[in-house]
Order: sequence, then structure tokens, then C-alpha cells
Amino acid sequence: MSATDAAARREELVALYKEVSNCTKCPLHETRTKAVFGAGNADADLMFVGEAPGAEEDRQGLPFVGRAGQLLNELLVEIGLSREDVFICNVLKSRPPNNRDPLPTEIAACEPYLFEQVRLIEPRVVCTLGNFATKLLTGNPTGITRVRGTPQTHQLGGRTVFMLPLFHPAAALRTPAVKEQLRGDFATIPALLEKTLPEPLPSAAEIAVETASEDPEPPPADQLGFFGGTAG
Repeated sequence: MSATDAAARREELVALYKEVSNCTKCPLHETRTKAVFGAGNADADLMFVGEAPGAEEDRQGLPFVGRAGQLLNELLVEIGLSREDVFICNVLKSRPPNNRDPLPTEIAACEPYLFEQVRLIEPRVVCTLGNFATKLLTGNPTGITRVRGTPQTHQLGGRTVFMLPLFHPAAALRTPAVKEQLRGDFATIPALLEKTLPEPLPSAAEIAVETASEDPEPPPADQLGFFGGTAG
């Protein structure tokens, strides 16, 4: 990645930040204090995706700044990283009233922002925090308890990434056993960051174009007469 490319991506990310800050695509803009775009390294190899901002995040305009965020910071330090090394965001950029579950219309409004963040930041590993983000981004209804800690490969924002489902830090604060499982799963992140990503699968459109561009096999000689030639 050249310095020019990196600078261009940052400019696009700043433009996206401004767009999110002024977004009125769903009714949540009427009740939020601040939109929560996300924060961290614009060139991060590691990205965390939670569900939605809480009260403190809504007030500060920053993700994971409460007790759950403090635990996330601690776990990062344990694997030799800090918040400055990663990028942290949520599926929703505005807080749902009373921290209720996101509605389908709200998800539809915010999803393009998340996918664009992945495209511009170019992470290798995306960690989903909790049930909601995991089910949404993996496209699988299986609960977090069954899939946590097992890396998956997905297309996200036009990129092939490793996706690592993790318990949400808030759940870990409530249950010591969950906290230890989360700590153990975090310990696998450094090795996953070093792993070679598989080649992206071709899209249906790419397959169609490739098939159409292939030269068809010539017909047998005894059929050439049907194509305007002279039969043998």
C-alpha cells in the first residue's frame, strides 16, 4: 500500500465520518446526542464490531468508553496491543433509546457505513462482540456460545477477512466464567493476524463475465455447413 493510497483512504474515511455525523437516514438521529462513528487506527489489521452505542458512548461520541471498554482495553494490553493499534466501532452509529435492540430499518440504514469502514480500513481480522454483531455479520443465526473463539472466513465490504466471534465484554463483566473464556479467545488473536488470508471467491457476476469471454469450442467439421460454411 503506497503512501498516496493510504492518504486517499484516510480522506475518504474523514468524508464518511462527516456523513455519519450528519446522518438522518433513520429516526435515531432525533434522540441521539452524538453519532458514534468509531475510533482507532485507520490502517488497523484488527477491527472490533459491537452492537450499538450506550449512554456514555452517546454522550462522548466514542465507542466502548464505559466499563466494557475498560475491559476491552485490558484484554488488548494482555496480547501486546492498545486501542491505538486497532479500530473499534458498532453496527449502529446512533444509540437506540433505553439500549433496546436495533430495528431492521436502523440496521439497513447503518450497514453500508460499516461495510465502507471495512473497505477503507482494510482489516485482516474482524472480531464481532456479542450475539447481535456476530449473527448479523456472519449471516448465521447460531448463538455466540456455540461459535465463539472459532475463526471464520467471510466477504465483508468487498474484502475477504477472518471473522472471530467473541463474547461481548459487558457479558464478561457480569459472569467470571465468560470473562475467562473471552480472555482465552483474545489470546488467539495474534496468531490469527499472522495467518495468510485465502484468495477471495469470485462473485456470480465475475463468473458470468469469465464464462462469456471464453471462446466456444469449434463445432465438428461435419456441422460447419449449418454455420454458413461448406459442408464436407
